[in-house]
Amino acid sequence: ILAQAIEGYGSGSPPPEPAVARLVRHLLAAMSLKYAAAYMMAVLAGQDSPSAADIQKILESVEAECDSAVAEKLVAELSGKTVHEIIKDGKEKLKAFGGGGGGGGGGGSAPAAAAAG
Repeated sequence: ILAQAIEGYGSGSPPPEPAVARLVRHLLAAMSLKYAAAYMMAVLAGQDSPSAADIQKILESVEAECDSAVAEKLVAELSGKTVHEIIKDGKEKLKAFGGGGGGGGGGGSAPAAAAAG
């Protein structure tokens, strides 16, 4: 898709609009959290293993576009896993990033400003 979208840039002219529109739709679908959110909503509604059709139904209920290929890929990736396992694994991966510290130093200026005013 990307190659099709940028094909015309070598000549200095922009690619045809349909190619750009396809690229934008593809990138938005790939980067969107709406599929994961719809999957989680289905789980919260009591479905242990939501299907792509469940995700599509939820997204369409709020008038959001649904790319069935993205929904099917998400369902395939999560097949055989529980949401609790996925969240636990994600938390473990985030711990590797470290972080913490650095915050909490700015609280002293508000009382000083109030006393001065």
